[in-house]
Order: sequence, then structure tokens, then C-alpha cells
Amino acid sequence: MLSLAGWRVTTGLPGPGDHVGIWGASPTAWRGRAIARQRGASIVTVEDAFLRSVLPGRARHPVARRGPIGLLIDPIGLHFDPATPSLIEKLVPQAEVLSTQAAALLTRLRAADLSKYNAHDPALEPPRPGYALVIDQTRGDASLRGAGVSEFRAMLAIARDENPGARIVVRSHPETAQNLRAGHLSETDLRTDDVLLTGPVSPWRMVENADAVYTFSSQLGYEALLAGHRPRVFGQPFYAGWGLTDDRSPLPRLRGQASATSLFAASHMLAPVWYDPCADRLTDLSGAIDQIEAEARAWRDDHRGHLAYGVRLWKRSSIARFFGDGSGVRFTDRATPGVTLAWANRAEQTPQARRLEDGFLRSRGLGAELTPPLSLVADELGIYYDPTRESRLERLIADGPPDGGEARAEALIDTIRASRLTKYNLIRRAAAVPTGRGPLILVPGQVEDDASIRLGAGAERTNLALLERVRQDNPGARIIYKPHPDVEAGLRPGTVAHSDLATLADAVAREADPLALLDAVDEVWTITSTFGFEALIRGVPVTTLGAPFYAGWGLTRDLGPVPDRRKARPSLAALTHAVLIAYPRYHDPVAGLPCPPEAAIRRLADPAMTRAGPGLKILAKAQGLMAGQAWLWRR
Repeated sequence: MLSLAGWRVTTGLPGPGDHVGIWGASPTAWRGRAIARQRGASIVTVEDAFLRSVLPGRARHPVARRGPIGLLIDPIGLHFDPATPSLIEKLVPQAEVLSTQAAALLTRLRAADLSKYNAHDPALEPPRPGYALVIDQTRGDASLRGAGVSEFRAMLAIARDENPGARIVVRSHPETAQNLRAGHLSETDLRTDDVLLTGPVSPWRMVENADAVYTFSSQLGYEALLAGHRPRVFGQPFYAGWGLTDDRSPLPRLRGQASATSLFAASHMLAPVWYDPCADRLTDLSGAIDQIEAEARAWRDDHRGHLAYGVRLWKRSSIARFFGDGSGVRFTDRATPGVTLAWANRAEQTPQARRLEDGFLRSRGLGAELTPPLSLVADELGIYYDPTRESRLERLIADGPPDGGEARAEALIDTIRASRLTKYNLIRRAAAVPTGRGPLILVPGQVEDDASIRLGAGAERTNLALLERVRQDNPGARIIYKPHPDVEAGLRPGTVAHSDLATLADAVAREADPLALLDAVDEVWTITSTFGFEALIRGVPVTTLGAPFYAGWGLTRDLGPVPDRRKARPSLAALTHAVLIAYPRYHDPVAGLPCPPEAAIRRLADPAMTRAGPGLKILAKAQGLMAGQAWLWRR
């Protein structure tokens, strides 16, 4: 990260004009300062940024070894040392011009429920509203400047005096809660009605429920400020002295006036160096939020470990990578009450489990060819292709995206279009478009025993019936039929006889580039194919004869049995946010990390992206030869 930020990192003795790098005010920092004085060199301090990681660096867990996603590299001072100016302090006056952008990013940070550490559990409720929040910190924290137990007990006493009759909630530091470092306050300091909060509760929800906030120098106190509080500050942190806090300890010098958004712009946008571990390059705050949001989601879903049922042998390594961020994934062939994940078509025996299925930006290669996926969905309500019950995807579409979500989805759509990506990203040849007059309609074929047909089709349940309906309703149209890739490969059922194709279709686009077809056609007709969604995000009108996940929201012409519960009318960007951002999870096969969809798209756009290995390819060919005995190889 230092090298990417332009610093030349080396060992040896410094000379005049060089910098000696030290870690903040660590116990060994004095050595670097002494060498710098002796050699006429300058000091550059390095510290974690305010959005760091899922777990504290001291945590005894493999996830903690990933290191920080952001650094404060400061050649001016140290942000928690008020004796001298720091980089953040110098940047605050010029950060005012970024207030609008900063407000949007702050809103997004809060909507994503992200803080410095992010192992909090969204299911844990903070105490009910109406309390005074007293924030504890770890002993020896350099920002406390020598304050100890007595000073924290005095702060607790003042909080009681200023809030007579109110509940007092003491929040311990995450490292104290994990028994990594000692705090200052404990159960012995509390009264009967007080609460010591040690669990992984969301920091933002804690400060939102508080009536007053008391802190020495904690980042949680800063987040309280950003959430609209005027915290009582007993130390001298970087966010004191700007007219936004009630400062109980005079600062050695005046800092001036600042808005909360300009302070946030300086501390989170301008001062830090943000790192994208999947691309191995620097990024901005938005990119850092994308990555930490993906890692935090994986941790929150997986940290207790999983027992998975109904997962085929060849998929298990992929499932273990996707969902192994906590205590790992174990697999079973028995439908027991302890199962937490189940492949969707085997999930009826384990209703308590999340249903697994491939995502919508899957791979460079077919699932039927055993190509590992980059995206999966895990749905605790239903599954996206089953309209007979509500799915998590339906609920996300109905609820709408968070602030900034539509803009992010629009950018994602633009990238997908520019990169010419689809679900499988197969290398296909150009297709001849039939000449003549009349609208050009593309009809994508489907796998006829697919669960989306069994559960979501209307009157038409086969590719032949689909073609007959399209020809019946569009007698003057030019119809292009595109067989499903799995059917073309001989892996799944759904073939239409040549004699029927000759009378119903004007052209058959075998092994054709689907995007070239979408560029040429006027509309798409389908039963439940996900290809209809790919058409939608490219502005092609879609008619559905079944009830795919994207039907019923006012964006398609629906001739099938769409559920009445789909009453929301989202924009295309809002639908896309639910389908491609909020619902699936992505895993970067190169970095080995949970990742946002933007990172997955970069991998899918790379022609060198690894596909299935030779062993899986041989197995895929074997299952193709045994397609008539699918009950054997699809177990």
C-alpha cells in the first residue's frame, strides 16, 4: 500500500531528506524518531484508516490476517496527537468543496452498517432508545494521552449527573469484548439499571438510539458526531475543536469551524490511502466500501460455520470457498435439523436452511460443464426461480435499494454492457439475421426439466410450445430461435425437432453470440429464462409467458401467471441493484476473497479467466453421454 501510494520502501540508515516510517505511537515508534533526529531525516506516521477490516488485527482468526483496507500515511503529524497539526487537520478547510459527495458516501457507509471493525451482528438489537452512551476504550490507547481508569470513572459519573434518572449504557471496545485487550470500565463500575454492552451490536444503531454520548477519543464518538450528536469529549481527538463537540479538555490551539461533512471528507476521502485487494491497486472510499461490505456480509453470514446438504461433489470446493469465511463448511448427505445451507432443488427436506443457487453473473463457461461459479445466492425465504413463494430477491425488489443504490446499479449496467458480459460468457460466433420485413423476435430456449419451468411456467412448458405461441401471436414477425447452451451441448433436455423449427422459426441461432442477437432484435419472448433479464438491462422489450423473477414489476409485458404480491414498480436500476448487488454473493478466485460485483465483472471480462480444469471437463463430457440417466449424475 505504501508503494502504491508513491513511497519507496527500503531498509537501512536514512539520510537527510529521507523519511523514517513509524507505526503511529506504537511502543517502538521512539526508535524511528530517534534515528530520524540523528540522521536529519523526517518522520512519516502510518496508522489504520477509519474503515479498516472485519476483525481487529489482533483477533485470532484467519480473517484478521488480511490486514487493513486503508491507511493514514501522514508526513505532517499524527491525527490523535493534538500537540501538532496532522494531515487530516490540514485537509479540513479544502474538504468543504466535497461536502455533497461526502454526505452521499456517509449515507452509504451508514446504510451498509460499516465502521472501523465490522464483525457486528445485524440481528442483535441495541438497548431500547433513551439512554446515555458512555464509550470505553482499551488501556494504553495512545490517543488517551495517559488517561486511565480514574478518568473513565469520572466521565461515567458526569454522565450520570447530567442525565438524572436515565439509563447508562457503557460500550466496551471490540478488542476488550474479544478478550484481546483490557478496558477501563467493568461490571463493578455499574449500578443496577446500567448496561455493559459487549456484544457485536452495530455502532451506528447504538449511537442512533442514544440521547447523549460521552467519549474520550473513540472513533465511536466520531461516528456519533456524524450521526447528528454533539458528543461530550473528554480527550483531544482530531474531531474535537471544530465547533461540533462539547469539549471538556481545552485543546492546545484553535482549529476553527468545520461542518460534519467537511470533517468526514478530510478523514475518509482525502487523507486515507484506500486499497483494493482484489485488483491489487489503490481505490477510493467508494471502492473500499464495496470491498468491506462484501467481506462483512460474508462474515456475518458465515462466522458460525455451515453444514451443507444436497451439494454435488464437484461443487463442494466452490461452496467451501464462498461460505468458509467463518468456521468453515461441512457437508452431509443427510437432511438433519443442523443443516444451514442446501442446494435449492434439495431444500424441501431442510426448510430451516438457506437455499443455494447460481447467481446471474456466473462464470466463463457453463455450469453443466462443471465450471466453478463466481456468484451464488443463499436465500432464507425461498429461491428466485420459484414464484409460488416469496423469495429474498422479491423482498429486496419490493423494499428498494439504499441511498445511492440506483446510481451504483446504473454504473454496473454500463460496465456490463461495455464489457459485453452475460451469465456464462461463452465465446460464440455471429448469427445470421433473417432478412425481410416485420419485427425481429428472439426466442431463447430453455432446459425443459429446469426448476424455473416446473415452478414458474404458464400454459407453455416446452420450447416447442413457446415457439408455437410466439408464432401464433406474431404471424408477421421474423423469429430467431436460440437453443439453450446446455441443450446444445447435449447435457440437458429441450431439443426441438428440425421439422418443427422449419415451420416455426425463420432462423436458428446455434452457438450464437447472444449479445449480437440482442443488438439486432426488436424484442425477446421467453417463458422464464434469465436471458430476459439480460435483454432488459440492454433496453430490449421483453414478453414473458411464465413468472421469472424480473416479471410482474412493470418492466416487462407479462402474459403468464405473475404473483399478485409483486406490486412494487421499481426502476430498471432498482431492479438491477436487487438482482446483481444485494441478492448474490461474489467470490474472487484470484484473490481468494469475498468481493463486490464490480470485482467479479473485472474477472469475467478477462478472457484468461480460469475455467474448469481438465478433470472436470472429462466429468462433464461423461455426464453428457449419460444425459438420459441424469438421475445418476445429478445426485
